[in-house]
Amino acid sequence: MVEIELNGQKVQVPPGSMVMHAAEKAGCHIPHFCYHKKLSIAANCRMCLVEIEKAPKPMPACATPVTQGMIVRTQSDKAIKAQQSVMEFLLINHPLDCPICDQGGECQLQDLAVGYGKTASRYEEEKRVVMPKEVGPLISMQEMSRCIQCTRCVRFGQEIAGEMELGMLHRGEHAEITTFLNGTVDSELSGNMIDICPVGALTSKPFRYSARTWELSRRKSVSPHDSTGANLIVQVKNNQVLRVVPLENEAVNECWLADRDRFSYEALNSDERLSTPMLRQDGVWRTVDWKTALEVVANGLRHIVSSHGADALGALASPHSTLEELSLLAQLVRGLGSDNIDHRLRHSDFRHDGGVRWLGTSVAALSSLSGALVVGSFLRKDHPLFAQRLRQAARHGAKISRIHALNDAWNMPITAQMITAPSAWLSALQEVAAAVALAKGMDVPAQPSQAAQDIAASLFAGEHAAILLGNAAMQHPQAAELLAVAHWIADQCGATCGVLGEAANSVGAQLVGAQPQAQGAHAGQMLAEPRRAYLLYNTEPVLDSANGAQATKALDAAELVIAFSPFKTAMEHATVLLPIAPFTETAGSFVNAEGRLQSFHGVVRPLGETRPGWKVLRVLGEMLGLPGFTQDSVEAVRAAALQAAGVSAQDLSTRLSNRSSHNAGDGYGAIAPAGLERLADVPIYSTDALVRRAPALQHTVDAAAPVAALSAATWMGLGLNQAGVAPRVRVRMLEQSVELDAVLDASLADTVVRVPMGHAATAALGGAFGALSVERAGA
Repeated sequence: MVEIELNGQKVQVPPGSMVMHAAEKAGCHIPHFCYHKKLSIAANCRMCLVEIEKAPKPMPACATPVTQGMIVRTQSDKAIKAQQSVMEFLLINHPLDCPICDQGGECQLQDLAVGYGKTASRYEEEKRVVMPKEVGPLISMQEMSRCIQCTRCVRFGQEIAGEMELGMLHRGEHAEITTFLNGTVDSELSGNMIDICPVGALTSKPFRYSARTWELSRRKSVSPHDSTGANLIVQVKNNQVLRVVPLENEAVNECWLADRDRFSYEALNSDERLSTPMLRQDGVWRTVDWKTALEVVANGLRHIVSSHGADALGALASPHSTLEELSLLAQLVRGLGSDNIDHRLRHSDFRHDGGVRWLGTSVAALSSLSGALVVGSFLRKDHPLFAQRLRQAARHGAKISRIHALNDAWNMPITAQMITAPSAWLSALQEVAAAVALAKGMDVPAQPSQAAQDIAASLFAGEHAAILLGNAAMQHPQAAELLAVAHWIADQCGATCGVLGEAANSVGAQLVGAQPQAQGAHAGQMLAEPRRAYLLYNTEPVLDSANGAQATKALDAAELVIAFSPFKTAMEHATVLLPIAPFTETAGSFVNAEGRLQSFHGVVRPLGETRPGWKVLRVLGEMLGLPGFTQDSVEAVRAAALQAAGVSAQDLSTRLSNRSSHNAGDGYGAIAPAGLERLADVPIYSTDALVRRAPALQHTVDAAAPVAALSAATWMGLGLNQAGVAPRVRVRMLEQSVELDAVLDASLADTVVRVPMGHAATAALGGAFGALSVERAGA
C-alpha cells in the first residue's frame, strides 16, 4: 500500500491508484466531469485540479498517480483558483438555457457552477453553436451546444457497450461529439449514455420535456425482463411513470441498465392497457364488474372440471410474473385437481430431474471469470448486462468461447468457437468433452477438432471458468443432454455450469412449482393436445410459445380461455379478460439467475379497475372454495410460497441445481436433418408484453420487421446474388409458410436459416427448431 497525506489526513491506497481514488477512499469530494469510476481516465475536463506539494502547477487528480509520502491539498487557494478558472473556461460557450434543459436540477455542471462559477462572464463574444444530430428514437442530441467534451459517452461505447458509435470530430473550439457517418446509436445499452452525460447534451427522447426532476417521486423497483434482475429507480408524477433509471447495485447491475429495462415503461401508459374486466358474449366484448367476471370464471372452471375432468384444464404462465402470482396460480390449478401448469412456453425439451436450474455462480463473478464457454445464446440481445460483464472479463484477459449457429458480434474477443447448425450443438459439445478427456489423458473414440481443443484449453486456463447455456440451448430439443454434457465438462475442468435464464423469474417459477410436478401436461403437450379450458397468465401464447401456429389452434379449440393480463390481449381467443397489474402497480418478488430474491412494491396506483394479480388469484381461490387462499398481504403469500418450496428468502441454494442425469450418448456423431433447418431467436424487443408495446423501443433497429437471414450457400443456391435487389422468400415449416424479406448473413452456418419468433409476422410457422424449406417468393 502507498500512504499519502490528503488535506492533512493519512490515506493508504494500492500502488497505481490515482489521487482521485485516494480522495474517494477518504470521503473527500473533488469536483470533476470527465472522470467516472467505471470508465478509463481521459483527463479531459481538468475540473479536478488539485495542489500537490513540490509540483510546479495544479495537477488533475484523476490522472495523477499516488507516490509514497505525497502531500495533496484539494481545498487550498491554489486548487480552488485553478478549479474556478476551469469552470469559467467551460462556461464560455455553454448556452444559458437551464430553464428549458431536461438536465436542469440534476446537472453536474449546474451544481458545480454554483460553487466554482462567477456571477457574470467576462466574455462577450458569440457562443459557438453545434448542430443537432438525429441518432434514433431513444437518445436526443438536439442540444449538442451544451456538450463539454468530457467524452464519457465515447468511452462508454468503447469500453462498456463494446462498440464505438460516438466519437469526437475536429479539435479545439470546433470539437464535437458525433456518429461520424450520421448513423444511429443502436447499442442495447445506449441509454446509459444519458445517465453518465454530466450536462444536458444527451437526454432521453421519450422523457423529453415531460417533467422537471424536482417534480418526480423516486421509488425503488426491479426489472421484470431478463434474468439479471436489474435494480431500478422508477420516477413518477401524477400517478404516471415518466422515467426509469438505474439503482446502483454492484452485485447485480452495477450502475447500468439495458435499454429494455429503461424504456419499456412507455407501455404502462399505452392505449392497449386493459383497465376493467371484460366478458365476451355472442362474439361481442363488454365491460363488467369484478364480481361478475370472477363468477363467470369460477363457474366456467367448475363446469369444465366436473364435465371433462381436471385434465381438461391447463395453465400457461409467463416467467415474467412475480413469485407470488406464480405460486398462487400453481396452487389454484392443483386445487382444482390438475397438474397442467407450465411457464416454459418456448421450450422443446421438458425433461427435468428436479432442482432449480440457475446461473451456477454469482452475477458479479461473471466480471472476473478466467474463461467461459457459452452454448446457444444470442448473448448481447438475450442478456445485455451479462454480456457486459463477460466483456469486462475479456478485457482483463478472460478467454471467451462459444458454440453457436452463427458468428454474431458479441463485441468482445472470442478465443475459439464452433459454428454449426442447432442439430449439431450436442455433437459439438460432446467433441469439446472429448477434447477435455484427451487433455486429461483419457481415451477418446476419435481425435477432436482443433476448435474443440482450443475451447477445452480455454476452460483449463485460469482459476475460475464457467460453462453457460443460453436461451436457445435451453429451448433446444436436446436441452437435457446439452446440460448433462456441460456439467461433465465443468466437473472435469473445475468450472461452474449454469443456465443464463430466459426471464426475470425463470428461477422463481421453478422454485414455486409453476411446471408439472407429477404426471401433468407440460406446455408443449397442452398446446399439441388442446385442453377444454386455458388460464393464460400474463402471456400471449401465440407470440410467447415455441410454436405459434400450434398455440393458435389450441386456443381456437378451447371452450373457455381466461386471460389475466395488463393489456387487451388474446381477444380473438379469450372468453374473459381480467386486468392484472404490471410490476409498477403491484408488490411482489423476482428471483434472478443467481437465485437472488428481490422484492419490490408498487410505485403507482393500479390503472382504473386493474388489480394486483395475487389478489385476483386469492379471491378466485376463495370463490372456488379451495384451501390455502386466506393470505391478506403479499408478504404472507411470499412466505407461504417459500415455505412450500422448502427454502428461506435468505438462502435458496438448497434447491438450486443444474445436474442432469440424462444420458448424452456415446461419441459425437449426431445426425442433422437433411436440408435446411431453422434457428429462431427472440428479438430483444419482442420478449414480453411490455416491450412489445413500448413505442420508442419498437422504433429501434432491433425491432425492425423480421427477415429470413440466409447463409452464403443458401443465398447463392436460390440465385439471390443480384446486386441492388431486395428479394423476398417463402419459408415453409410442415404445413405452414410465411413470406419474408431475405438478407444475406455470411456468419450463419451453411444449412441454417435464421427466422425470429415472438413476432406476429412469423407466428404462423411451426417450432423454433427443425427442418424448413426456402424458395423465392412467386416461384
